[in-house]
Amino acid sequence: MARIAVDAMGGDLAPRAPIAGALLALAALPQDLHIDLVGPTGIIEAELAALLAGEYAGLAHLRERLAIIEAPDVIEMTDKPSVALRGKTNSSMVLGIRRVADGHAHGFVSAGNTGAQMAASLMILRLHAGLTRPAIGTIFPTALQPVLVLDAGANVDCAPDELVQFARIGTVYAQALLGRPEPVVGLLSIGEEPEKGNTAVKEAHQRLRAEAGIHFLGNVEGRDIARGRADEGPFDVVVCDGFVGNVLLKFYEGLAPMIIGMVSKAAGLNPHDMAASLKQLDAEAYGGAPLLGVKGVSIICHGRSSARAIHNAIAVALRAHESGMVDAIGRKLSDGLPDASHSGTAA
Repeated sequence: MARIAVDAMGGDLAPRAPIAGALLALAALPQDLHIDLVGPTGIIEAELAALLAGEYAGLAHLRERLAIIEAPDVIEMTDKPSVALRGKTNSSMVLGIRRVADGHAHGFVSAGNTGAQMAASLMILRLHAGLTRPAIGTIFPTALQPVLVLDAGANVDCAPDELVQFARIGTVYAQALLGRPEPVVGLLSIGEEPEKGNTAVKEAHQRLRAEAGIHFLGNVEGRDIARGRADEGPFDVVVCDGFVGNVLLKFYEGLAPMIIGMVSKAAGLNPHDMAASLKQLDAEAYGGAPLLGVKGVSIICHGRSSARAIHNAIAVALRAHESGMVDAIGRKLSDGLPDASHSGTAA
C-alpha cells in the first residue's frame, strides 16, 4: 500500500483543486493507493461533501481511501518561508512533510508557497550526504522525448560543484522515472564550445568531462532544448542554475498558448482542436516537480494548479516512491563522493 499526503490548503484554487485532484488520482491510480488530505478538518469535510454531492458524485466510493489529517494553520502564498515555518508549525504544509519524515506517508504534494515547501523539506527531510543544495527537477517536452531540466528555481546562483551534483541527481531521476538506462547530460550555456559561459558553467564543464558515472554530452544551448538534441546528439538531462532554469520554465509555460492562438487564427482552426494536438506542451500533464536531493518525496506544483494537475502530481509522487528514486540518489551521491560522509551538510 502507498500513501501520499496532499496539502489541501495549498495553491490559488485550494481547497477545491487539491481535494478534487485527490479524488481523480484515486480513481485513476492503483487501488492500493491511499491519500491523506492535510488541513483544517472542517474545511476539508465541507468541500469533500460538496464535491461528492455534485460533480464528483460518481467517486463517492473512493471516500474510504481518503483520510483527513488535522492541521489548523495555513501557510499563505505571501508568507515569508522563515516566518511561516517558525510561526505555523501546525500548518498543512509542515505537518504533511513531517508525515513523510515520520514514515506515515510515502510522498507529499503541494501547490502552496514554494519557498516554504523547500525550506520545510530541507528542515524536516534533510539533504542527502554529499549535497549542499537541492534542485527542482522539471520535465520539458521536446521534439523527440521529454527531458529533465534542473535546477528550475530552487537556487538562483550555483557553484560548479553544485551543477555537478545536479548532474548526478538528474541521472538517477532519468533512470528511475523516465526509464532512460544511460541518461545523457547536457550543461546549458550560451554556446557548445567548452570555453563558452560564465565562470561557474565553464568550470562545471571541465569537472563533468572527468566525472565518473555521468554520460556528459557537453554544452547545450537554449534552442537545443526544444529540439531535444544538440549537434553532438540527443540528451535526457539539462543542468543549469535556478535563475536560468526558472526563466526557461516560465517561457515554456507561455509557449503553447501563444502557438495555439497564432496558428488557430492564421489557419482558421478551432483552438480546442489545436490544444489537443499540442497536448505534449501542456504543463498540467506533468503535474508537479520533485525537490531532488532531500531524503523524501516532496512534489512542488504550480500555484495555479487545477484538479487535473494535482492528480498528475500525485502520480509523480507515487512513481517516485515506487521507483526507489530517493534511495537511488543517496547511493549515486555516495558513489560519486567517497568522502561525502564528512560533508557538513549531511543529515
